[in-house]
Amino acid sequence: MVVAPESALKKPDFYESKRIQLTSPLLHIGSSVSRLNPFEYVQTAKKVYLPNQEALAKGLLKKGGSFFNDYIQAIEERQDITRLLKQAFGDEWWNAKDTDENLIFPKDAINQNFTQERITDLRPMIRNGMGHLFIPGSSIKGAIRTAIAYHLLKYPDRYQVPPEYSSSKIEDRLKESLGELRNKHKQKFADDKLFMENLFSNYTLNYQSKTLSGSSQNTDFLRCLKVSDSESIIETKVPSKTGKPIPVNFSVVAEVIVSSRFPDYLAKYKASIYAEMVRNVKTEFTLTLDTEMLSWFEHKQGMKLPFNNLNELLQICEDFAQEQWDYEHDYWNAIENNPRASGKNLDFNHIRDLYEAEKCPHTLRLGWGSGMTGTTVGLCFGDEMRAEIRDICGLPAPDFEAPKSRRTVMNSNGEIKFVPGWVKFRAL
Repeated sequence: MVVAPESALKKPDFYESKRIQLTSPLLHIGSSVSRLNPFEYVQTAKKVYLPNQEALAKGLLKKGGSFFNDYIQAIEERQDITRLLKQAFGDEWWNAKDTDENLIFPKDAINQNFTQERITDLRPMIRNGMGHLFIPGSSIKGAIRTAIAYHLLKYPDRYQVPPEYSSSKIEDRLKESLGELRNKHKQKFADDKLFMENLFSNYTLNYQSKTLSGSSQNTDFLRCLKVSDSESIIETKVPSKTGKPIPVNFSVVAEVIVSSRFPDYLAKYKASIYAEMVRNVKTEFTLTLDTEMLSWFEHKQGMKLPFNNLNELLQICEDFAQEQWDYEHDYWNAIENNPRASGKNLDFNHIRDLYEAEKCPHTLRLGWGSGMTGTTVGLCFGDEMRAEIRDICGLPAPDFEAPKSRRTVMNSNGEIKFVPGWVKFRAL
């Protein structure tokens, strides 16, 4: 028997899902290992190699002699291993294999070297179980949560935010409890107590004529949102509009300039950091919203949910990105170049050009470099309050705005060219 289309059962539309293409000029998401020791990477003029430590040990044992013991000594003394590799595997040591024919230097752990400076320590990017670079869904969802919190605090009347959780009231309570923030443990959970728990978890769930309450984890309305990890970020080439192939997802090791300013706004050099990053990022992930579950949530003080579908959620993210963009535009336009900054030429013309566009071309800011403006709702507070929080929780910088310092990235020509972390979402 054939069922007529009009009488066929339809699957309820409980879920809204979007496949999202994520692109970024330059991105770094930190790993559980904050930095690598000199024996954990090998720097040459054009490349930076990250060896498979187990394969390297097997390969050195296979070669015999004192190579393996010399390697252990290098680890103990935190020494560079380039000379040892040449002695053991020859001039093309980067092609060496272990006893199981595994490459000691996997192809996906070879970075283009953007710096001619000696790398003193290296900040690696996160990798998945296959050893590929990727963006964790938790990193994306964390940035989305911050964007939502900022949105609610910026538009309290629109969403009927309880008066005691307006940004001005939160700022008043912050002033009263600044002393407690000197405790590192209390710093970590301060925003939960001040406003995040009320904005996200002070809900009951109305399901099948029952009203359910529970722990903050169970009543957090972002339970309705699932964010997948990104696909593996693997180097490839895609055709441009003219048909010319463009490399995407290629990993680099670059010099990151940490800078601030003097009182007269002349740029001030603070430090250089070397980090593994990805250029021309192009990957995909999935956003899934359980719209039925979202309808179960009712705020105990009558606050309205800030979104009902994924398009509204993405617009919230874009609005938060615009706020950050405007703030960074104003900062960089006030900074003066400094050609003699502790041996560095702090020429930020490329950075000013980047922020010249009035409309932010991105959706969020992720990972390393997003700083205080991207990871907190600090832009909701006054300049003085942000500075006080910074002075207590971070490095004190009396009489300066917060954040005071910025991270920019140099290209292979030694020009300060990039700002890390800006990402654009496009629904596929």
